[in-house]
Amino acid sequence: MRIVVTGSLGQLGGELCRQFGPEAVGLDLPEFDLTDQRGVGRWMEQLAPDVVINCAGYTQVDRAESDSVRCRAVNVSGVAYLAEACRRTGAALVQISTDYIFGADAARQTPYREEDPPGPVNVYGLSKLESERHAKAAPRWLIVRSCGLYGRLGPRAAGNFVETMIHQAKQRGRLRVVADQHCTPSYVGHVARAIRFLVAIRAVGVYHIVNQGATTWYDFAAEMFRILGWSVELERISSAQWNSPARRPGYSVLDPSKYLAISGRPDLPPWQEALKEYLSVRGAE
Repeated sequence: MRIVVTGSLGQLGGELCRQFGPEAVGLDLPEFDLTDQRGVGRWMEQLAPDVVINCAGYTQVDRAESDSVRCRAVNVSGVAYLAEACRRTGAALVQISTDYIFGADAARQTPYREEDPPGPVNVYGLSKLESERHAKAAPRWLIVRSCGLYGRLGPRAAGNFVETMIHQAKQRGRLRVVADQHCTPSYVGHVARAIRFLVAIRAVGVYHIVNQGATTWYDFAAEMFRILGWSVELERISSAQWNSPARRPGYSVLDPSKYLAISGRPDLPPWQEALKEYLSVRGAE
């Protein structure tokens, strides 16, 4: 198969290109602009892919609150252009989505399944939900929702929580970390491996691809520094104390059971094991 990976200079797009190897053609800015409708069409006609995996997106959650026009241009209109191009060329579309399409249910305490009704609480989450709807216009589509991705940073990666915490810990000994947002940060290496498997079996529909279990950003950071053996003082704070421009879901844990029920699929280890594996790989590089 010929696989086109958009957003190939980001952390997930870059990892997918590495895992697919010569099957993959990576596209990213400035040559490939998802908001350029004619340009998107030309690239798809020229490359004639079997599958397009769209990892490109506007991911700056806080900035999206004041930059909604740009956010929607990339995450909504851009996906519509891509789905249209896939219709013309017959390519399947894999759209990468997020746990942030959920969060409006303040009383929620059980992981979200694929069929649960969405309820985004910020501009970014709403744009990603709309992108899912546009992706379904492709002749064959697969939507992969994930959460809190961390892995090897690409040239265009905005960063990730793990690298931010490590950088800040080197600068100061005390860190304030939000302790009331429940989710499952997931290792890009495992997420990409699962996506590659779903593409290989020609899966369609919606899948939640995250490491297993649930945690908070505070507990995730505490486990990270425990694994590293670093003595870092962590202060629990609330989302209100953090006071970010965009509201975050208090609970957006995704349930990967649908994927895990597939015979022969690669594993999605618990988040603790995934974090340990990433830190080990990172330390060896």
